[in-house]
Amino acid sequence: MATLLWILAAILVISGVVAIVRSQLLWGIVLIVVGLLVGPGGVSLFT
Repeated sequence: MATLLWILAAILVISGVVAIVRSQLLWGIVLIVVGLLVGPGGVSLFT
């Protein structure tokens, strides 16, 4: 389960960075914050 959360968090953060590069600042910030919340290193929503 932890591996799945890491993969999901990495995808969200990478998508957020790509969104910021494409001038979608708000959407990028939202994706990065959600990615950090979901990841096992952050405050996981599933525990």
